[in-house]
Amino acid sequence: MIARNFYQEGPDLLHPKIDMDGTKSGVIGSEFPIFNFGIYLIAKCFGYAHWYGRLLNLVVSCIGAYYFFRLLEKYFKPSIAFNATIILLVSIWFSFSRKIMPDTFSVSLVIVGLYYVSEYFHSNAIKHLLFFVLFSTIGILCKLPSVFLLSLLLVAYIHPFTTKKQLYNVGIGAVIILAIVSSWYFYYVPLLVANGGFQLYFPKTLTEGFNELALHIPGLLEKFYFSALNSYVGFVCFLLGIVMIVKSGNKYLGLALVATTIVFGIFIVKTGAVFPLHNYYIIPFVPIMALVAAIGISHVPKKYSYLLIIAVCIEGIANQQHDFFIKKSEKYKTSLEAILDAHIKKSDLIQINGGQSPQLMYFANRKGWTINSDQVAEVGVVEENAKAGASFLVIDKHKFNALIPRLNLIFDNSDFSIYKLSKTESQNSYSIE
Repeated sequence: MIARNFYQEGPDLLHPKIDMDGTKSGVIGSEFPIFNFGIYLIAKCFGYAHWYGRLLNLVVSCIGAYYFFRLLEKYFKPSIAFNATIILLVSIWFSFSRKIMPDTFSVSLVIVGLYYVSEYFHSNAIKHLLFFVLFSTIGILCKLPSVFLLSLLLVAYIHPFTTKKQLYNVGIGAVIILAIVSSWYFYYVPLLVANGGFQLYFPKTLTEGFNELALHIPGLLEKFYFSALNSYVGFVCFLLGIVMIVKSGNKYLGLALVATTIVFGIFIVKTGAVFPLHNYYIIPFVPIMALVAAIGISHVPKKYSYLLIIAVCIEGIANQQHDFFIKKSEKYKTSLEAILDAHIKKSDLIQINGGQSPQLMYFANRKGWTINSDQVAEVGVVEENAKAGASFLVIDKHKFNALIPRLNLIFDNSDFSIYKLSKTESQNSYSIE
């Protein structure tokens, strides 16, 4: 939605806009819209199409997987680096790297940044330090939870082969990254919201987060034992990897695992119930789990390790095979814009029973309000939005399939109904036809 508004209205990165904010500006306090801007650039060259975001995310996520392998092969046996990358590719990464969402996109850019900071430790080349700052900053701006991966830098501060100058320079780079990211998320986004912008996320206090998570313990655990790797075999390998790391007494691996777990744990608490209710919030932690699982597999006899990695691949892809296809139950939504074009001008404000999801408003390619289906039947919300400027009510009949006698029906098929709302100019108010 933000990308299409860039294409239709101009790419104002400091004021990303959505379409479901009624008569307001539509400006939203969101992640920094680099991903959306990339979609806009492709659309600028070839015209707008929905699937560009999928392509852009897939390309960057594949690059991220490549750099993940390159980074790991610096510090682990080639077989561990290879297996970790394979496990990553068939994890939740498999499906979300092809969605129009910035999660794997963000993590990929931070992984590229970590690769270059590793190169800096080996080469002392300032360009690698600059690449670390650049890619990490962009990645974290795209999705704040990816910042937890920077906790891996703590390992460098106890490693004997890093110099004080290198650690100082990396520390300065990390401060620059955090300063830029903090300026966006903790100063500018609240400023947008305070000035009438749409609020996208609602961070919790630690107490609120703990209380909410306590009500969703099964869902929280599921994100780790299944959603992350989409493989029970993979999770068993992950547990084996933890045991092997503890038994090895490797302080570098131990610090990396403890630091990332603690920092990611804080993120989980700050999101509260949102984390266990949405599977994609686990994505930033998946590269860590893939590496630990690969370490676990490395302690299994070679002939069995091959069977394990094959089993993880089969199970991971099989559990996500549904993502190869558009659900038949969802295809009807793609016809909405053409239906509205035949009855409603682009400039007319609408309200649609999409609930909290922006999906229906996006496919409508109109601006207005999304409301809950249970708000349609009763007099109240529909009328208030009409007074505010809504000219039409669009009903998704898959969500609410009942006639609304008090409204003027102008279109109806098996999927959608359209009701016209009119303004009585003489009364300077809105009435329902």
